[in-house]
Amino acid sequence: MKLTMKATLAGAFALGLSATASFAQDVTLRCQHFLPPKGSTPLYFMAPWAEKIEKDSGGRIKVELYPAMQLGGKPQALYDQIRDGVIDCGWALPAYTPGRFPEAEAFELPFMTSRNAAASSKAAWEFSEKYLMERMGDVKLLAVHVHGPGVIHKKGEPVMALADFDGLKLRGPSRQANTLFETLGATPVGMPLPTFPESLSKGVVEGGVIPWEIVPPLKVHELADSHTEIPGDRSLYNTFFIWAMNKDTYAGLPDDLKAVIDANSGLEASAWAGASFDKGDVIGREIVAGTDNKIHELDPALVAEIRAMGDKQVEAWAADMTSKGLDGAGMVALAKELVAKYSDQ
Repeated sequence: MKLTMKATLAGAFALGLSATASFAQDVTLRCQHFLPPKGSTPLYFMAPWAEKIEKDSGGRIKVELYPAMQLGGKPQALYDQIRDGVIDCGWALPAYTPGRFPEAEAFELPFMTSRNAAASSKAAWEFSEKYLMERMGDVKLLAVHVHGPGVIHKKGEPVMALADFDGLKLRGPSRQANTLFETLGATPVGMPLPTFPESLSKGVVEGGVIPWEIVPPLKVHELADSHTEIPGDRSLYNTFFIWAMNKDTYAGLPDDLKAVIDANSGLEASAWAGASFDKGDVIGREIVAGTDNKIHELDPALVAEIRAMGDKQVEAWAADMTSKGLDGAGMVALAKELVAKYSDQ
């Protein structure tokens, strides 16, 4: 929106018009993310969200989406790009800057979220209203969400037993996921999603965890041979995402256009973003199931064993947060309560 809105305002004042009159002109919001354009979130959330903003504003707001970091920078810089006004809005992962947003890790803990991304994303929004609004107060949060169940994708035979994790170089998306994989005996390698396919093809990692929905857009099924699902009512791990807007960009809008943004933000927008993953997971799995790749489901007894390890990690995280002056136990309790609340609806 930067140059478009500023140029419009400058022209309006030069002509002796009011700022209100100048807003009759189009406002352009430039929104960036790191996913390919055919990813589930761009297809089923970002693009429809942009269309709805344009429709609800009567065409006064135009939203431009830039996939794959087309405006420059790396995925780790997205939050700062939003905050600093390099872009007007964007999609960012707090996990890519470890330690900066510790509260967000509550939804990345082992077996915290349900298998329904839309439901758990509602829980994540309500959690954020209590624990993240101050920490992320330098941007305008529009939605927060999580993805569906993570799946282990690897070269060779699928992970079938605990021993199969031993020494396995496994791409992980977050500090908490990597901690769990290390506990399981794997060698976790943290990296942003876009670098995973190349790392897998070059042998930097032997496998990695991502949900089904992003497998076809990244062509991971063409690089991996097997895929291991983790059954049960909770996800092995998760990743916390934000859809946010530059605060000055938002503040510069007239009240009626702020209302358009507000009406498309919050609890339902978060559920919408999560639902994009749920839809994509079904499509992605069907595509992989149509190949010669192996799809294996872990034995429930082994999942129970891993879940017990995860429980210890949750306890350790809560204690660590408490040692840093944060409400560790309270965050864990509320996250569990909210996930259960929305899972039952």
